[in-house]
Amino acid sequence: MDEQTTIQQHKTTSLRGMYQDWFLDYASYVILERAVPHINDGLKPVQRRILHSMKELDDGRYNKVANIVGNTMKYHPHGDASIGDALVQLGQKDLLVDTQGNWGNILTGDGAAAPRYIEARLSKFALEVVFNPQTTSYHPSYDGRNKEPDTLPIKFPLLLAQGVKGIAVGLACVTLPHNFLELIDASIAILQGKTFEIFPDFPTGGLIDISKYNDGLRGGRVRVRAKIKMIDKKTIAITEIPYTSTTDSLITSIVKASEKGKIKIKRIDDNTAKEVEIIIHLPSDVSPDQTIDALYAFTDCELSIAPNSCVIENEKPRFVSVSEILKTSTQNTLALLKRELEIALEEMREKWQWISLERIFIENEIYEKIKPCKTDKDIDDTIFNGLQPFVENLIRQITIEDVHKLRKIPIDRISKYNSDKADDTLLAIEDDMKHIQYDLEHLVEYAIAYFKRIRDKYGKGKERKTEIRSFDYIEQAAVAVANEKLYCDYNSGFAGYKLKEGEYVSECSSIDDIIAFRRDGTFVVKPVSEKDFFGKDIIHIAVFKRNDERTIYNMVYQDGAFGRSYIKRFNVVGVIRGKEYCLTKGTNGTKVLYLSANPNGEAEVITVYLKAKPKLQRLQYDIDFANILIKGRNSTGNVVNKNLIRRVVKKSDGVSTLSAVKIWFDESIGRLNVDERGILLGAFSGKDRILSLYGSGHYRLTSFDLTTHFDDDIVKIEKFNPHKPISVIYYDNTTKRYFVKRFLIEETEKKIAFLEEGGNLTLINVFTDWKPVINIKFENKLAKRPLEDSEVSIFDFVDVMKYKAKGKRLSSNPVKKIEVLPSIPYEEVFTKEDNEKLTLNSDFNGEEGGIQAELFE
Repeated sequence: MDEQTTIQQHKTTSLRGMYQDWFLDYASYVILERAVPHINDGLKPVQRRILHSMKELDDGRYNKVANIVGNTMKYHPHGDASIGDALVQLGQKDLLVDTQGNWGNILTGDGAAAPRYIEARLSKFALEVVFNPQTTSYHPSYDGRNKEPDTLPIKFPLLLAQGVKGIAVGLACVTLPHNFLELIDASIAILQGKTFEIFPDFPTGGLIDISKYNDGLRGGRVRVRAKIKMIDKKTIAITEIPYTSTTDSLITSIVKASEKGKIKIKRIDDNTAKEVEIIIHLPSDVSPDQTIDALYAFTDCELSIAPNSCVIENEKPRFVSVSEILKTSTQNTLALLKRELEIALEEMREKWQWISLERIFIENEIYEKIKPCKTDKDIDDTIFNGLQPFVENLIRQITIEDVHKLRKIPIDRISKYNSDKADDTLLAIEDDMKHIQYDLEHLVEYAIAYFKRIRDKYGKGKERKTEIRSFDYIEQAAVAVANEKLYCDYNSGFAGYKLKEGEYVSECSSIDDIIAFRRDGTFVVKPVSEKDFFGKDIIHIAVFKRNDERTIYNMVYQDGAFGRSYIKRFNVVGVIRGKEYCLTKGTNGTKVLYLSANPNGEAEVITVYLKAKPKLQRLQYDIDFANILIKGRNSTGNVVNKNLIRRVVKKSDGVSTLSAVKIWFDESIGRLNVDERGILLGAFSGKDRILSLYGSGHYRLTSFDLTTHFDDDIVKIEKFNPHKPISVIYYDNTTKRYFVKRFLIEETEKKIAFLEEGGNLTLINVFTDWKPVINIKFENKLAKRPLEDSEVSIFDFVDVMKYKAKGKRLSSNPVKKIEVLPSIPYEEVFTKEDNEKLTLNSDFNGEEGGIQAELFE
């Protein structure tokens, strides 16, 4: 090998220029021509080319997708696969493309059949809204053989209706889909100069929290959830899924969470067809409420989506809010409608001009004057001169094109010309021109009418599917299944769920934190693990509940080897994991003499035994922790004794010294809380329960656990009083009658139906007051004499009966309306008469009596 060849092999090539030019060219091409939609029509290039190709092929009948893909390839240079996938996505959005065949399922994630087996055509909506060759500009296709649209003249906010997701080089675009009807209403609001708000709406339904949507801009985030309902204590059902997920991916995430021990399930049945139905069967020892929260915390039942709205405008990518996109789209629609009206007006003017010229040409027999002409020029001049006296009656000057067109009128038309018909046609055209001119002068009103027409014509079935909610944040540790057993070796100081040689402590989950107190008066909180060192001389170890203010620790400790002893009560709320905390003064030799953990702030009585010494007469005495105030964990405590203590033992259990916890119900998210959000239900302690009543005709008794879930159709919720009857008015759709009944709540953990299931009954009112009052307005159309309104106290009108009873007929006269009046004040002090009324009449199940019997003869 010679020296020159060696030099050529080791020649260095600079990549800087290549990177700056070639890479940026490639990145710009991907951004502009593949991944990001244009702000004018909301379409990516491949989508625009597909729709243009479908319009070329459109004859009203379905076309094979394979044919559409093949025809589109003359516009799109990136192969049939990308075209086919984009067309399937357009078809699944059910807006622009009318499909036939197996196009897959967005709920299950099943793909579409092969292109040769499925068919498509443009929808009626697309044909009306998307295309207009007269307002479309074109440019040559990639090979110069054809022309394709720059953008399509879409008179609708398509980008926001369909949503889009695209990944380019160094740039990503995520615009979420919005509701068809809400977009039209918002466009009308923009034209009217009113304020508006738009929020995402997904074809998969589900729930969405839009509190951090940020108008679709970068930095925003929405949380989406599956819709889950409890069927019974052992079964829950997922009926709607979060956007971007499928039933298959959702089930896979649930199975993985179960395998990791974060949730407990027996089995999953996927009954999804046209609608989602995933049935989850639970073990008998698992709470359905806790499982629902765990599904949101550990599976794809809750997802977070980060919008990043980006469009192409003036050949550059631009990050813009969805509100700005809608405003731009509305103004574009306004401009397109104006241009269409101007074109229509010009066409009407030209039509009027031609009919007028034709009439002048025939009625004045100008065609007779061209007989002696020998050349084309003589003919043109003769016609032109013959028309000149009538120019003042025309819209515009006569052109040579007009003359040539008149020359081509056939003899048959001249011989059969009808002057009256021409007059009628001209009058109709003039009337149309006036209407178009009026619309141009009132363009905003015309655009509003256009949007309303689109809404009325195509809006059926496009109501909002995704329910807007405020979500609470679920703490994973609070809902994780206790799938491990915690063990502790108190001597060595090790603890963990695989420390089999230690003593059993309690059950725990794999994401719990563990708190350990030591003899020297220190404690530490660490995440649970297979085996970890918590320090020697552990005297108490347990699962730590963060922000738990009701767990109170009662402690007695001696300061130093020979110091005084102190007593204190405290809670542990916020800590840093792994950090050592001291509960005493920190003197060397300090030791804890007594420690107890009390989940509900119980205060026991202890006996203190002192070490004997000369002149010390009283060697033991009792102390009640109820007399000790609860303070912070850093407090020193109260002095117990300056003498040395031999031992401290518990003499008797105590009761809680904490006040009952106040519970609120937040209607916006349908959850209980202690943060004073929503309706105050009352103060709860011990075995107190919550009563909830539902529009479906059911009631349910639950604990005041903050993880409790309530159905969406809840109509009443309050603290349960077993002595207070519930009053119900319902309508029997079969007999067309109103009934009223009062019943006491049967205490059970089951969900109870107080209206007959399947009985075609409609719940009208539910009262939880002692003495509700209503006013009945009667339908007087068919009455022989007008019936006056009747005010009725339900307490006096009907006795208490079983919840299964049919109740008492409200009236035999047709009821027009039932008004709720203020209830009669009542204190829960029973008189003999009241007790008789509250006696359960188990035999009453008829419908005789009623207001008709008592108030009307």
